[in-house]
Amino acid sequence: MDQGWRFDNSYTRLPEVLFTRTAPVPVPRPEMVIFNEPLAASLGLDAKEFSGSTGAEIFGGNQLPKGAEPIAQAYAGHQFGYFTNLGDGRAILLGEQMTPDANRFDIQLKGAGQTPYSRRGDGRAALGPMLREYLVSEAMHHLEIPTTRSLAVVVTGENIVREELLPGAVLTRVAASHLRVGTFEYAAALPDHDVLRVLLAYTIRRHDPELAAAERPARALLEAVSERQAALVAKWMLVGFIHGVMNTDNMALSGETIDYGPCAFMDAYDPATVFSSIDRNGRYAYGNQSQIAQWNLARLAEALLPLLHENEKKAIGIAEEVLGAFTTRFLHHWLSGMRAKLGLRNEEVGDSALAEDLLAWMQQVGADFTNTFAALALPSGPSGELFARGDFTAWLARWQARLKRQAGGLKEAQALMRLANPVVIPRNHRVEEALSAARAGDMTVFHRLLEVLARPYEVTPANEPYRTAPPIGGEPYRTFCGT
Repeated sequence: MDQGWRFDNSYTRLPEVLFTRTAPVPVPRPEMVIFNEPLAASLGLDAKEFSGSTGAEIFGGNQLPKGAEPIAQAYAGHQFGYFTNLGDGRAILLGEQMTPDANRFDIQLKGAGQTPYSRRGDGRAALGPMLREYLVSEAMHHLEIPTTRSLAVVVTGENIVREELLPGAVLTRVAASHLRVGTFEYAAALPDHDVLRVLLAYTIRRHDPELAAAERPARALLEAVSERQAALVAKWMLVGFIHGVMNTDNMALSGETIDYGPCAFMDAYDPATVFSSIDRNGRYAYGNQSQIAQWNLARLAEALLPLLHENEKKAIGIAEEVLGAFTTRFLHHWLSGMRAKLGLRNEEVGDSALAEDLLAWMQQVGADFTNTFAALALPSGPSGELFARGDFTAWLARWQARLKRQAGGLKEAQALMRLANPVVIPRNHRVEEALSAARAGDMTVFHRLLEVLARPYEVTPANEPYRTAPPIGGEPYRTFCGT
């Protein structure tokens, strides 16, 4: 049967120092837990061909699809600021699927067994973290935030050892590519700079073919990646998303969100919010994300130095110029998004202060990030005891006066706001509820949440219970990397 696979595996044609040919390690009893039929269709795959045991065998790693050339990619990375050589320790790239509209996507199995880069790890993954990635990546997709996506989750029929025995699973991740800042760090550390040049040319062909004719292609790529990351991190922060582990190996050059380990969405607004159990010093806190993105881009610039200019001093000058523009890029995207969240159709000098003062009030009173913006978009406006606290009334008057100075008034502003402010996000307590039920064999809670998150901007009777913030005063929420 023709399942729809159309692989064209360009990465395997790169110098082999960048990868190792490695097959998935078979699992004893693969069983499909969830399959993303809409995503499969967009990839040109025939969903009905993966029903029953066929899909479980393929996405569990027991059977290679036609045209696959499995590899583990080599890369390095700065993890919490410290450089180390890494590579795919539990992920195997099956190949690159060409879609009906001629787009190219990596098909990767995560949790597919040991590779040469496993560093004494077992190469496996647990069901809970793989379902978390599926759920949150789909939520991000429906929030229109660039992201890798999840095609399938398969349980393996074996337990893996972490702090306890957990059911093993394999997730199939779909990405525009798995090229990372860390990929260039790895190539730059090699004695042969020809590999770095080949990687640069490949990355441009893959993501920015129009840059091939640029006078300085390395600079052009650095600028393009910087722009994509500025836009991406702004979008994260506009919905209260905290990545949790912004190491350089988790910054994709495509501008997609990648690696949903210790990620979570903020409830009460606080820029110091951290969920990751291992981020004890708050390096990757919500409010630090733009600075960390710039720091990561500086590592990319360092890797590209030999290609930015033949003269090292001039190369450094080019890097500093591009990196110096990042904050302006980020603030442009953030303020543009914040204007939409506040219903501002034109630009005024005081808009940034208006937004920042609202955030300061939210932090002062512990207001919920998502629900505060949703309340402003209600036809009746915000109401309740919370909005009587602090200096909200004075801020509300400033905002309403600002709206009167633009065409359309409050009604049109709130129509814009309803398109920019989600009413439902993957609330942490709801995610844990769904994962707990799934681990017990009940996927109905997971599917119900997934369905609600597919329509994040609509107020419906079905999503009313999912719009409620968790009770105040509970234990601090913690997330884990799942390795």
